[in-house]
Amino acid sequence: MSFAHSPVASFDASERFVSHEASALAPVAAVERLSARGAATRGEIAIELDLRHAGRRRVLLRYETQGEAGLPALFVAGGISAHRHLAPSREFAEAGWWHSQVGAGRALDPQRFHLVSFDWIGADGELDAPLDPADQADAIAALLDALRIPRLQAFIGYSYGAMVGLQFASRHPARLGELISISGTHRAHPYAAAWRALQRRAVALGALQCDESQGLALARELAVLSYRTPEEFAERFGPAQVRDGRVRVAAEDYLDHCGHKYVARTSTTAFLRLSESIDLQQVDPSTIRLPVTVVAVGEDRLIPLSESYDLIERLRGETRLRVLRSIYGHDACLKEETDIDTILREALADCSQVAA
Repeated sequence: MSFAHSPVASFDASERFVSHEASALAPVAAVERLSARGAATRGEIAIELDLRHAGRRRVLLRYETQGEAGLPALFVAGGISAHRHLAPSREFAEAGWWHSQVGAGRALDPQRFHLVSFDWIGADGELDAPLDPADQADAIAALLDALRIPRLQAFIGYSYGAMVGLQFASRHPARLGELISISGTHRAHPYAAAWRALQRRAVALGALQCDESQGLALARELAVLSYRTPEEFAERFGPAQVRDGRVRVAAEDYLDHCGHKYVARTSTTAFLRLSESIDLQQVDPSTIRLPVTVVAVGEDRLIPLSESYDLIERLRGETRLRVLRSIYGHDACLKEETDIDTILREALADCSQVAA
């Protein structure tokens, strides 16, 4: 999802090359105008990024911050459908994707932390090229340079965001205090990758029929089935019914709603490239030596518990594993609000009130 940006917050750092070793720096004056005390801000930064599978490309980083710049900095990232707007603020009142955890008195309180988030590169559908999670990690490093944030107190990632967080911890360890990895892993599981491959085939089939939106809607509906569990559907939906001479199962209305809602805000190119990006995930956990909290869900069919156990065993820093039980499966992070709140508060308890 994209949002209109403030002209004051928009600047171009594209003359600087961004790679694994070095990130683009924004003009200081442009950044300083962003820092109204405690206010939420939005902006765009144009950079050139060395993509692992597609060479040097010009990309636009669309970001949002909440909380005073001098507070401990946290980067927050969700799944491929998440965006830079975490929760409503005085400046931007629309609903966010993680309002249950972000806000006054919540675990991610802008009065305690400087929260940073962005739209994934490729989310606008303008970049039709293979995207590696490592590319996203390097883009985040470039964004932090531009915002004059030398080091994050923590990176909090869910799903694809957790994968990118692992990449960031491996590639930019000096810039991170700790990682909270929720429902993510160091490699794409073959079973989950097969789910996503079928979703992409649904999009391709829609394109062959000159109806990309129908293909994308079907892909989203298949994705929802992979996020949730048979137990939830058994609780929510009843038996099939005959309507207008055909059988319609109880979950079809719900799935149709999910598909249509997704098509209204997502481009086909963005979905395809970010879906592929998940399947490109490969990071060696032994290269990560900073503290990591791994949050797994026993019923998650995309990230089996065995993957989380393997990740924990191979990490080289201080580790904690928290296992949730939830009928919501991969979506537990968004649905089990109390449990996630407790885990976040526990993991962030040692954050000191020092300048970011």
